[in-house]
Amino acid sequence: MKRLAAMRRMFAETLEGVQIAIGNLVGARLRSALTTLGIVIGVMTVIAIVAIIQGLNKSFEAQIANLGAHTLYVSKWAWFTQGRDAWWELRNRKDMGKKELHAVEQQATLATVVAPQLFTRTDLKRGDLETPNVQLIGTNAQYLATGAGNVAAGRFLVDTDVDLSRSVVVLGSDVADRLFPGFEKEQILDRKVAVSGKVYQVVGVMERRGQLLGMNMDANAMVPYTAFMQDFGNRRSINIAVTAKPEDLSGLEDQLVEILRRVRQVPPGKKDDFSINRQEQFIRTYQQLTGALYSVAIGVGLITLIVGGIGIMNIMLVSVTERTREIGVRRALGARRSTVLLQFLVESAIVAAVGGAIGTALGLGLAQIIALATPLAATVSLSAVFLGIGFSAVVGLLFGSWPAWRAAHLDPVEALRYE
Repeated sequence: MKRLAAMRRMFAETLEGVQIAIGNLVGARLRSALTTLGIVIGVMTVIAIVAIIQGLNKSFEAQIANLGAHTLYVSKWAWFTQGRDAWWELRNRKDMGKKELHAVEQQATLATVVAPQLFTRTDLKRGDLETPNVQLIGTNAQYLATGAGNVAAGRFLVDTDVDLSRSVVVLGSDVADRLFPGFEKEQILDRKVAVSGKVYQVVGVMERRGQLLGMNMDANAMVPYTAFMQDFGNRRSINIAVTAKPEDLSGLEDQLVEILRRVRQVPPGKKDDFSINRQEQFIRTYQQLTGALYSVAIGVGLITLIVGGIGIMNIMLVSVTERTREIGVRRALGARRSTVLLQFLVESAIVAAVGGAIGTALGLGLAQIIALATPLAATVSLSAVFLGIGFSAVVGLLFGSWPAWRAAHLDPVEALRYE
């Protein structure tokens, strides 16, 4: 019963403190607005930056998914290197060739898809129309299964195309639009285009994919890798995309290392002379970059919140001085120190929480304006909103504790004499 009575008393005192705090804030609107300004700016800055970073994270992860969520990329090159010496070490490695490709196809039992990839930049022409700097990809029929998109019209490459080194090509959406302006995609099929002066027949057109890390994924064309090597040189290093079931991905990586070391005759104790790349490397590097930005945003926001908190402390000290006689009357009528302490803590917390709410709304609005005016995406989780408001309230409690303590420890007699 005593505990229940204490809880009821605490609830009543808190409710009374909220009512008094709101009344005081409404009665001094200009001062309250100026007091919350620092909190508003701090929370607005943090929320806006967090919204932009979270939006970029989602956009980046969606783009990286185009690389294939469960695909490993075997290459002579590593996606990320540090320093010029590391670059020269990779450059001096032996090229990956058909020997490695056939070994992976035949021996990688955990692989569900194996697709070679050869790359070059070239021009495609149809009559007087030309599309320069197209990424030409030499691959096989399994290329799409590595997360490389879908066919919008016609078909993709088939095994027979690869086996017979047929001069057939599948056009990216942008390339098709530029070479065949005004054509329906189905009307493009079976027509001829010149790839670096060599005639290829169009058998398919890809669906639009958009951008990946700033690169246009629709400005490309795919041909059988055997025809690629025949027409554009067979001394290029082959990249091999290998896909597995999610639960087999780690085992597949170990299997690939074993196969390639054996095929490339890497002696025991020597480093691998090849790289196995995966999309997590992009995500990890990106998170490191945005992590630094997060830290800067939080640092700026904390500094601004501290300044705002100091402003709250200053105004609350002034409020204690102005209401000294009121405090004395309340104490003389039986109000306890804890009641007065709670009243001023609630008031400072409300001031900060209101500032946090306004700052959160302004931050979200600013992020949306930036998203509409620039290519930057913006999104924010509900937890970030609650965190902004909650953290502001905590700042109010911390910086309001000293004024509240002073108010609670005023001598009632001296307070009643105060003019």
